[in-house]
Amino acid sequence: MVLLCAIWGLQQVAIKLALPGVSPVFQVGLRSAGAAVLVLMFARLRGLSLFVADGSARPGLLAGVLFSLEFACIYAGLAYTSASRMVVFLYTAPCFTVLGLHWFVPGERIGPRHGFGVALAFAGILLAFAEGMGRAATADFWIGDGLGVLGAVFWAATTVVVRATGLARISAAKVLFYQLAVSAVIVLPLSWLMGEPGITAPTVPVVLALAYQIVIVAFVSYLTWFWLLTKYLASRLMVFSFLTPMFGVAFGVLLLGEQLSTQFGLAALMVVAGIVLVNAPERPR
Repeated sequence: MVLLCAIWGLQQVAIKLALPGVSPVFQVGLRSAGAAVLVLMFARLRGLSLFVADGSARPGLLAGVLFSLEFACIYAGLAYTSASRMVVFLYTAPCFTVLGLHWFVPGERIGPRHGFGVALAFAGILLAFAEGMGRAATADFWIGDGLGVLGAVFWAATTVVVRATGLARISAAKVLFYQLAVSAVIVLPLSWLMGEPGITAPTVPVVLALAYQIVIVAFVSYLTWFWLLTKYLASRLMVFSFLTPMFGVAFGVLLLGEQLSTQFGLAALMVVAGIVLVNAPERPR
């Protein structure tokens, strides 16, 4: 999970790098289509059948629609707001997730200690980005911020669907293929209907940013993520995702020379403390 968070921490940077050369919604569809092909190849090599009737079609299609809406919001929102603001609102998803899991998945009930851990980690996120949030917001920022929160809701809903339905009992490859394939089928025509120009400047940075999103993020990391969701409590895994924006800021310090403040150090400690509270084993009764 820590490695996945590091990979996802670079995702916002990759999206921003690709935006000058690829329209945002078209970029979502292109990423999903490319990763879906890779999942098909992976399944063939592993001898996995993705098209056997197992009763997972309806929840799979629902998860695919939610996945499409999530990333349409993220990519479109990044055209209006900064990556740091987007990641703040997007990573409110774990809070929505644990609430949804608490209500819909009996085995995912959270106690007061876990709830306090989530609240503490979320407070750390807000503290870490308080400086950026303090800037005067323009109308464009409000649009981007709103899309970020909406993306977080769709992300949380996708996780709840995976855990609360038959998707939790099928292979991770099939769970991911549902979402990528449905996303490509929905989003590519949507981009055309919106009048997006598509690929306008396939420069080397744009191509590399797309390749990172398709191969590393949408294929490798998501395949690993959905495998983890079938093996471990999603509410505990989601708390680790609070590390992702922390990695994003750390990459900014290392690669862009940004200053690491005392405030960020305190925020990081709060996030780690929240993770410990949520993941510490219960005492035997």
